[in-house]
Amino acid sequence: MVDPTSDLWVSDDLTIPASELSWRFSRSSGPGGQSVNTSDSRVELIWDPRSSHALTAYQRHMLRTPFVVSASEHRSQLQNRQAARHRLAQRVASALVPRKRRRRTRPSGASVTRRLDAKRKRSQIKASRRRPRGDD
Repeated sequence: MVDPTSDLWVSDDLTIPASELSWRFSRSSGPGGQSVNTSDSRVELIWDPRSSHALTAYQRHMLRTPFVVSASEHRSQLQNRQAARHRLAQRVASALVPRKRRRRTRPSGASVTRRLDAKRKRSQIKASRRRPRGDD
């Protein structure tokens, strides 16, 4: 069991200090039995990478918006805190994965020919709908 007040390990390159994580608690609409109206088991975990001191310049560039994660699927606040920490770590790690850029390619000669033929055919259809010119 991970202590919800410890630093959050995201990857080998990034560990978010516990001091940068802020928590909010509220009543959950989920399961809870008789204690549903008395315990604040819903958890919101907030981390703003823009004010983080744990990030490199590249990481700061990749993470531009605050992360807000909520968890309310468990009956206990502790389990929801652990679920929120796990979810935040997953989201930050996936946001740091470099995106592959699309490699631009030229259209094939056959596709260019098909496109031009279709344009020519469409132009002829539209031309046949016009009024004939009067050469007066």
